Amino acid sequence: MVPRSGVTKTQHCRSRSPYLSYSTHILRTGFPPSTRDHTQLPSMSKVLAVFGATGQQGGSIVDFVLKDTQLSKEYKVRGVTRDISSETALRLKEKGVEVVQGDVTEPSSLNTALRGAHTVFALTAPAYGPESRAKEFATGKAIANVAIAEEVQHIILSTLPNVSKMSGGKYTNVTGFDAKADVEEYIRKLPIKSAFFAPASFMQNFQTMPIKKNENGVHIFARPVTPSSLLPLIDIVADTGKFVGAILASPDEYEGKTFCAATKVYSMTEIAGIISEVSGKEVKYVQVPPDQYRQTLSGRMGSYADVLVDMMLYQQDFGYFGPQTEELVQWAVDNARGKVTGFKEYLEQHPLPSLQ
Repeated sequence: MVPRSGVTKTQHCRSRSPYLSYSTHILRTGFPPSTRDHTQLPSMSKVLAVFGATGQQGGSIVDFVLKDTQLSKEYKVRGVTRDISSETALRLKEKGVEVVQGDVTEPSSLNTALRGAHTVFALTAPAYGPESRAKEFATGKAIANVAIAEEVQHIILSTLPNVSKMSGGKYTNVTGFDAKADVEEYIRKLPIKSAFFAPASFMQNFQTMPIKKNENGVHIFARPVTPSSLLPLIDIVADTGKFVGAILASPDEYEGKTFCAATKVYSMTEIAGIISEVSGKEVKYVQVPPDQYRQTLSGRMGSYADVLVDMMLYQQDFGYFGPQTEELVQWAVDNARGKVTGFKEYLEQHPLPSLQ
């Protein structure tokens, strides 16, 4: 499944009746309908419920909306998190954010978290392994079902490509991607306005990536793909809000569309060159055999090494967002609500520990 965007065919969700019958609610969602009083006048600001508000994606959206002149007037931010007593949650409260508890294992907490919300930003925690795809899908499905039950008007999902499908079954270990694609497919069939945010590889991942010095004093950036293999990158903390903010500002314009969110698509050679330029250290890219790379990672990552190798080989063979990755990324950049962060700029602000 190639993610949809403004440069490819898009699907638009069906219009939904403002009210669903009690029996229809039960059949479609498994939850009773909202008890919201429809005779009340709407508030001046629409409630935006943000899942993962204390994390990278949700936190970026919260900060962006609070600082945006238009969006801060249009939306009242509600942060949804499992632990409302965490330091991050308390800091959100200090910013004026309503913080509520929401746990997918407790459906009643989701009803409370989404009651009265107009728009929901939903995301699911990544999971990997034979049973994890079904579990993560169940998580996303639960959020979507409660959104319908609570008569939420708009859902924005953090999604990813279906690696198994796009690779024709060649790479099947990247279940964390596949599960999110399953949730997207489910939501597209629901009677609710929807849009999708598909983040590229996080620049933040380089913070924990070892770049070791060889016997000649050269720092080696190694992966099991060719030097020309392309990888889109995003500063997930600085820029998630800019992409999702565009959807929030113009929900009708972006209905049914996917932001394939990245600042740019980089080759492995380009990435090594930028790291070298910013750090002042000699950094070279080296392609290693997949089995060797897998063995190197397995000591500290276990079976997750298989996931990473499949992920990298898929990106090389099929493109992170499919064959039109570069065009899809450029469309997202052109439509973002603000200038996005380049990899060089990110490294200048966040030096890599392995090169210090």
